[in-house]
Amino acid sequence: MTLIDTSPPPTTATSLITTTGARTTTEGSRMPSPPASIPHLRLERSLEGRDAEILTPAALAFVTELHDRFARRRHDRLAARLRRRFEIGTGDDPHFRADTAHIRDDPSWRVAGAGPGLEDRRVEITGPTDPKMTINALNSGARVWLADQEDATSPTWRNVIGGQLSLFDAIRGQLSFTSPEGKRYEVTAERTPTIVMRPRGWHLPEKHVTFIDRAGRELPASGSLVDYGLYVFHNAHALIAAGRGPYFYLPKIESAEEARLWDDVFSFTEERLGLAHGTIRATVLIETLPAAFEMEEILFALRDHCAGLNAGRWDYIFSIIKTYRGRGARFVLPDRSEVTMTVPFMRAYTELLVQTCHKRGAYAIGGMSAFIPNRRKPEVTQAAFDKVAADKRREAGDGFDGTWVAHPDLIPVARAEFDAVLGDAPNQLGRTRDEVSVAPADLLDVRIGRPVTAAGVRGNVSVTIRYIEAWLRGLGAVAIDDLMEDAATAEISRSQIWQWIHQDHATAEGTPITRDYVESLVRDVLAEVPRSTADRFDDAAAVFQEVALREEFPAFLTLPAYARYLD
Repeated sequence: MTLIDTSPPPTTATSLITTTGARTTTEGSRMPSPPASIPHLRLERSLEGRDAEILTPAALAFVTELHDRFARRRHDRLAARLRRRFEIGTGDDPHFRADTAHIRDDPSWRVAGAGPGLEDRRVEITGPTDPKMTINALNSGARVWLADQEDATSPTWRNVIGGQLSLFDAIRGQLSFTSPEGKRYEVTAERTPTIVMRPRGWHLPEKHVTFIDRAGRELPASGSLVDYGLYVFHNAHALIAAGRGPYFYLPKIESAEEARLWDDVFSFTEERLGLAHGTIRATVLIETLPAAFEMEEILFALRDHCAGLNAGRWDYIFSIIKTYRGRGARFVLPDRSEVTMTVPFMRAYTELLVQTCHKRGAYAIGGMSAFIPNRRKPEVTQAAFDKVAADKRREAGDGFDGTWVAHPDLIPVARAEFDAVLGDAPNQLGRTRDEVSVAPADLLDVRIGRPVTAAGVRGNVSVTIRYIEAWLRGLGAVAIDDLMEDAATAEISRSQIWQWIHQDHATAEGTPITRDYVESLVRDVLAEVPRSTADRFDDAAAVFQEVALREEFPAFLTLPAYARYLD
């Protein structure tokens, strides 16, 4: 355990790192630990390897300042989420807010838009930030890389700090990696993608860092503020010098007030680090049901820092299930594979997103198709190409300005569909989609007309357990059954199991979906998967039991899994 005196000084971002019980100045003299009235951080892990290059006194002082100024507001926002979720769960459907109608009705305002290096976003690659995946992304030929510290990263302490080191080195052109087999990876692309970093959502803690506030209360640090603070402190000026900038994807936003909190974090950062106002740019993932009803308000709250919105399809489906899990049979969705982008509520959501973005000068970025190629199975690869091409053709035709892929081999497929529509133009902002008219009922029209099958139930159990097992071993994005699974897709699978049980649903074959039935499937999965002494399948099954089979529904499966099982 390491005590960090990160009490922010009046004018400089310096701090002192020491062992518990005392602090040591750079000259080596001993000083008392900071009093409880001075906010500071405590690391719950010892520094290893190059950790000190990221966890510098100055960087930690900045992260402390972020917590001192914004941690209370973060907790208030999380409490507001719980209240709203309860209201919807008891019958108060979401709606377009009356108190913000003046924002939606005012035609004059626009967002800041694309920053340097974000002018053309037709294909973005997503992925975790370990050295190998960082190099692959930078060599991929995509226009943008979503450097994902969230759903595609298992937040082990080594992954959190290792990801920061990968980004630090990549931005300075000094990243290389040699695999255990001796294969060397280096960045060779003449033009690398613009980096847009995704920190963890507001709901996620960082248990390896404790924040002690002015009253002496100890709380786990915010994963969002740790990820964001370390990255922007170390890299903002280097990114600007390279002709780009400090850019972020903001996940799991549920309201304009949450977006305003991020905007205030950005403004404080710019002032603190000597950046011009508006230098930081954010793209907000619209991946929760409440956010879909506040898209214009979210853009307005972030207007000086906003580049666009993204249709985060998988988390959005999860949010629908989570929000309406107890509202009756008409909100029960069928097999996960049947919840496509062409079902009514998904069409309404994406068309409203494009219209809203272009009305305000924001880019609309499409989502990630889960299909991925398999170089050992040509037929699987061709099927993935065909499905991804159809998905991206629809997005480009709907007016999106760019899209996501999860594998480098899919970049040419996606690019071809957007090139066919965009040509040499960098975007489709001129397509305002005035013909689109989306009412609240359209966003809640979850009628699909397909059943829940025994294969669908079994598939959800198998995918969730196999994904959690990999996540517990430190892998956040995993290829399972020729699909790219991350935390969002696993959330869909486990929340459907919970809902099917609690809504007394039965499969198309006539089998009631009960806890006993699902527990038998868990046993089947554990009997079928390859086992080793190093696997985490027993822990994964325990997590699955907690997040899918208990009476209480955890808001995110990652919260109990992280608290009890992740190092």
